[in-house]
Amino acid sequence: MAQVLEFKLPDLGEGLTEAEIVRWLVEVGDVVAVDQPVVEVETAKAMVEVPCPYGGVVTARFGAEGTELPVGAPLLTVAVGETADARPSGDAGGADTARTGGAGDGASGQEPAAEGSGNVLVGYGTSQAPARRRRVRSAAPAVNGRPRTPEPVRETARPADGPVPVISPLVRRLARQNGLDLRELTGSGPDGLILRADVEHALALRSTTDRDSADTATGPTAQVTAAPAVSPGRAASVTRVPLKGIRGAVADKLSRSRTEIPDATCWVDADATELMRTRAAMNAAGGPKISVLALLARICTAALARFPELNASVDTAAREIVRYADVHLGFAAQTERGLVVPVVRDAHTRDAESLTAEFARLTEAARAGTLTPAELTGGTFTLNNYGVFGVDGSTPIINHPEAAMLGVGRIVPKPWVHEGELAVRQVVQLSLTFDHRVCDGGTAGGFLRYVADCVEQPAVLLRTL
Repeated sequence: MAQVLEFKLPDLGEGLTEAEIVRWLVEVGDVVAVDQPVVEVETAKAMVEVPCPYGGVVTARFGAEGTELPVGAPLLTVAVGETADARPSGDAGGADTARTGGAGDGASGQEPAAEGSGNVLVGYGTSQAPARRRRVRSAAPAVNGRPRTPEPVRETARPADGPVPVISPLVRRLARQNGLDLRELTGSGPDGLILRADVEHALALRSTTDRDSADTATGPTAQVTAAPAVSPGRAASVTRVPLKGIRGAVADKLSRSRTEIPDATCWVDADATELMRTRAAMNAAGGPKISVLALLARICTAALARFPELNASVDTAAREIVRYADVHLGFAAQTERGLVVPVVRDAHTRDAESLTAEFARLTEAARAGTLTPAELTGGTFTLNNYGVFGVDGSTPIINHPEAAMLGVGRIVPKPWVHEGELAVRQVVQLSLTFDHRVCDGGTAGGFLRYVADCVEQPAVLLRTL
């Protein structure tokens, strides 16, 4: 006999408390498999496909597209049991194994199915259907779906077609995107639970780079203007845009930046003619084309090595400046959802070709809406190429909690005194907005002057290569 189980909006991590339904991926009456994505939601940080931890028939959906739901609110219900004959054979085998005790300690694993997976994405799993499936439980109370204290791993015999002890769809997605078979891993969590750290360790052994999440997010610079006060007779001509999702997060983040950070801006014009000639020569030599943004990023990382004070943040609670040895470089990418800032990890270790490839990959993911929260967080410095919008200069708001942002305007032909004579040269305006708490004007000016020198004479970079 089938039992109807309720699946709630899970905790999507990163401190998020709500999400907006963008698109339903299943209809009422559809048969779904375990961990099949059922809905696409938008949080303040990314678009996320939410997988369902149950296999069965969808009996109800809660919320229309565009509805904003808090974490823990019902998403849908699934009829699980003998009537769900369309369930994949691998899942059925896992259920039989669970019933015979193959998934864990049979004496302690039996408990009635109640709410099912619980309401946390970073810690929900497939729980027991009536007399068919065992629940993976942690022995200690959990916070946000993660155990308070680690437990020794208990080795269990895992059937080839049975359920894998992974309760985080984000972990499953990380493994799937990197072609990693979770059945080959032994989890370090309670009862052999496979954690993200286990997947990252396995990927590291395969010499595949994984990205760690950080504690801040960044989003587009939303063009939302508060509606002015109007008379009742003109109210019909006013449009109010709710500050929610990404726009709400941006509003909060920029307001916090302006409130906390005493920023200052300095700028300089530079002759970029030699930089453009250098790029043309590099591209003429064959191989992947090098982008201007990649060259600017390479210059930026070299400047940060000389002026590490700007690769930092301020811990206001501890009243300390935190300086970072690694450069995780954020850059602006225009998308249909707005302007987002993906992060290139370990930019200081990359050459121009690697930077070009990573910029292209992240830009494509941004426009497709597939950037993960990890790819939108953790930056230590931002490169803002607003010249693509056809403007010369800007005084941007610093991406909190970073300490500085380099802005690059358009590169255009202008009159310029070159070698004592007036000539038409390719000129660009560079600006640096910085947190005055981490350094004084001399440091900021020195950084910007070094960047300008490298733009005017790219050979300067040879001293640090």
